[in-house]
Amino acid sequence: MANYNIDAQKQVTYDAIVIGSGISGGWAAKELCEKGLKTLVLERGRIVEHVKDYPTMNDDPWDMELRGAVGPEDRQKRKTLARAGFLGEANKHFFANDEDNPYTEVKPFLWVRAHQMGGRSLVWGKQCYRWSDLDFEANAKDGYGVDWPIRYKDIAPWYEYVEKYAGISGEALGLPQLPDSHFLPPMELNCVEKEVKARIEKNHPGRHMIIGRAAHLTEPLNGRGKCQYRNRCGRGCPYGAYFSSNAVTLPAAHATGNLTIRPYSIVQSIIYDDEKGKATGVRVIDSETNDVIEYKAKIIFCNASTLSTTQILMNSVSKRFENGLGNDSGELGHNLMDHTYRVGAMGTVEGHEDSYYKGRRPNGIYIPRYVNIDEKTKTDKFVRGFGFQGGGGRAGWGAGANKESFGGDFKDGLMKPGPWEFFITGFGECLPYHENKVSLDKNSLDKWGQPTLAIDCEFKENEKAINKQIQIDAVDMLEKAGIKDIVGFDNEHEPGYGIHEMGTARMGKDPKTSVLNATNQVHAAKNVFVTDGACMTSSSCVNPSLTYMAITARAANHAVSELNKKNL
Repeated sequence: MANYNIDAQKQVTYDAIVIGSGISGGWAAKELCEKGLKTLVLERGRIVEHVKDYPTMNDDPWDMELRGAVGPEDRQKRKTLARAGFLGEANKHFFANDEDNPYTEVKPFLWVRAHQMGGRSLVWGKQCYRWSDLDFEANAKDGYGVDWPIRYKDIAPWYEYVEKYAGISGEALGLPQLPDSHFLPPMELNCVEKEVKARIEKNHPGRHMIIGRAAHLTEPLNGRGKCQYRNRCGRGCPYGAYFSSNAVTLPAAHATGNLTIRPYSIVQSIIYDDEKGKATGVRVIDSETNDVIEYKAKIIFCNASTLSTTQILMNSVSKRFENGLGNDSGELGHNLMDHTYRVGAMGTVEGHEDSYYKGRRPNGIYIPRYVNIDEKTKTDKFVRGFGFQGGGGRAGWGAGANKESFGGDFKDGLMKPGPWEFFITGFGECLPYHENKVSLDKNSLDKWGQPTLAIDCEFKENEKAINKQIQIDAVDMLEKAGIKDIVGFDNEHEPGYGIHEMGTARMGKDPKTSVLNATNQVHAAKNVFVTDGACMTSSSCVNPSLTYMAITARAANHAVSELNKKNL
């Protein structure tokens, strides 16, 4: 069943417009449509139908010309993804063409984009963790950034709301720094992970190692099948077992009869009416024809992804907003964050040679934050904290890729499992620095004549100190767990590698220091909502997408309530 309607040319007026169809945009569309609003979703890229448009979902390496690798032409077209190390034949079609979508790196920054229906919800890592008041209160307590206008109690009911619909598997721990979700049954740790878990928790009281909390169904839900342990998620899942806009929220929106999706629609700007004191619509460039079209709506949700949303707001100038829509504070474009990444340790685990594991589990382990939680765990080396992701497995046939061998014995050897290996890598919190920013580069235009973004962002001393401690702790935990041949690593990288870019249009209590209020409305244009990563006031150290979902559902509920009261 198609979950789109591209007959948008005949109609230009809607109740609501949603810019973007990724994780937050899909949720905005679902909530607004189910509450009775005729909703237009503007998608920059092409239509991707669930299952139908997943061309590599069942392909094995030998089904692809270069066994999954890509040639120089593809690497040039998608050079940011190639830099990140995630580019392959199986997933290249779900990522943006960098030649058509340039940006300027004032300082090195990896901006990974996915321009199609569903956005990065088709290719995300699916790790889902609630924030706690440790996160929402951090800015106020240590003085970095501005205070969040919400607390955990404000968002907790909405976490549960989206979890029940999306389907999050995991186990409850009862930790104050990592609140439990509404869980489906957890995936299982393998035999080596169970052993390492027991040793880490014995040697380090207060630390916990659990299976990752992930948007993978471990039992059927709402017509979606459970995970088949294929680990081909980034190609699109034919079972709908992991959460994506295409498999979950957009079909729900479509079922209401209130949804219209217009693909190939580059939002040039949001139109603000000085006399009415509010936004009245958006200006769109058709990426195929270059036609400019204006669509009107009572409310507008910005969900183009962090930097694209801010780019649109900056480009939305008027007599009232000469420096970009909602930029009275001067904070639009500032306080860009990402997570530190690619730091940790690995080694081999002795024993269990007679054991293996079933399938290819698309999930790993998680060690929640254990530093700077309270006075007992406080350190003077840095503020905030970090967690670990990772996992254990046996080396397989891929180990032969770097061996100069051939023949029958070589082939037979590859059919035997190698040693057990275990690794952990840290995700560290990045502080909100005003000087980490993006701006419009009017001297560098894209193929549609629009100003591109210049990104000026770097990790600073606090992030470097966190990374140093991540490696120390990773090596220490593995050594005490009896793991052999341990190698600590710090693959130094620029921001963007975590693909968790956040901030640049932050929420806050004071219009003088923030762009959005407690319900994600632009302070001075309250019918414009921003609920993607741009709204974040701090970054925590956990994957942010679950929080985007909850914030979006909460804001949509508020928007419809205010609309019904004729306040918008």
